[in-house]
Amino acid sequence: MNRRQLLAAMTSATLIASAREGWSQANTPFKIGALNPITGSGAAYGTGMQKTIFAAVDEINGAGGAAGRKLQVVADDDQSQPQAGVLAAKKLIEIDDVQALVGIWSSGVALATIPLANDANIPVMVTSGAPEITSPKINSKGLVYRFNATGEGFGQAFAEVCAREGFKRPATMAFNNASGVGTVEGFRKAWAKKGGEIVEAVVYEPNQPSYRSELQKILSVKPDVIVAGSYLADTTIILREWFQTGETQKWILPGWAANADLVRAVGADVTEGLLVVNSVSNETSSAFMSYDAAYRKAMNQSGADNVYAAMAWDMVVVLALAIEAAGPNAEIAAINAKIKEVTNPPGAMVSSFAEGKNALKVGKINYEGASSSVDFSATSDLIPDFDLSVIADGKINRRYIVKI
Repeated sequence: MNRRQLLAAMTSATLIASAREGWSQANTPFKIGALNPITGSGAAYGTGMQKTIFAAVDEINGAGGAAGRKLQVVADDDQSQPQAGVLAAKKLIEIDDVQALVGIWSSGVALATIPLANDANIPVMVTSGAPEITSPKINSKGLVYRFNATGEGFGQAFAEVCAREGFKRPATMAFNNASGVGTVEGFRKAWAKKGGEIVEAVVYEPNQPSYRSELQKILSVKPDVIVAGSYLADTTIILREWFQTGETQKWILPGWAANADLVRAVGADVTEGLLVVNSVSNETSSAFMSYDAAYRKAMNQSGADNVYAAMAWDMVVVLALAIEAAGPNAEIAAINAKIKEVTNPPGAMVSSFAEGKNALKVGKINYEGASSSVDFSATSDLIPDFDLSVIADGKINRRYIVKI
């Protein structure tokens, strides 16, 4: 082989290798790790979240995939526990080679697994409320996106409800973790801005058979309402013991602790009159209609019953739109850089992956989601609307929307 033939062969080999590399990236599935609370305190929401993630992926793949790449889901149960979440996340990242983690519900699980995702340089999308999750210390690489309000945001909503309902002497009870304490601390700050004071505050440890001593401390100061940063299991015990005292003050509970499972666990008499505050889906949007149809098909119930599943739907769509915007050969860092670009204004308003995919051919887009408008703040947080519901005759009925 002469010099000219050698150079031609080398050039041809280089072009083939480059083409193969581009083909490989563009045609290799993008793996999503669905890390959801199938068991544990978040079990009422986790299965719906997981099935919604699969449904969203099916819709995106049916539209041709993102930037020519099919999405693939690898699912695991974090058991609503940090230790189990870490083990599941390590498997998803190190063995399954996922390129993003979506659907983390518990703040404890989020705080425990984000360092693993940071080390792997992959995005993490959560519904968790602990304020520190998106702090510069935890979200040091800008890879974490919160699709729900912070605990502080819930606290502000609780304060709005307290003021609107005319309460004057609130007390707080908080589960001793980042979410529970963060929620009641957010309430304390918001209530103080309204000129109010909290008459008593108790932080309690989990997994106790009884909370009578903590409850008696609260009841001794005669509050007119008790604001709780709690979960289903501990709320069940606390409300049973409160009902046995014969006291009649009101309770304001987060929606994840006061749902149909709580009514079934303690009965309609105990839950009568409970006030429930929750973030609510973007129910008038086209995106919600698509999500709701998928959720009804998967779970045989309304999508409005599981706001976290609506958030999971948006996580997948946003990730797919970011992949589409970044292009077929984009690395994860380039995809991550597009997440806020496809969700925040300016840009053409879109409500589905297919719509966004077409609009990206001519310019920027602004995804309007099923769970909220999905406009991320500088700290990668969202601010959805809230509602106040009241439990009456065992039914949870919305009374009004709360904006903060």
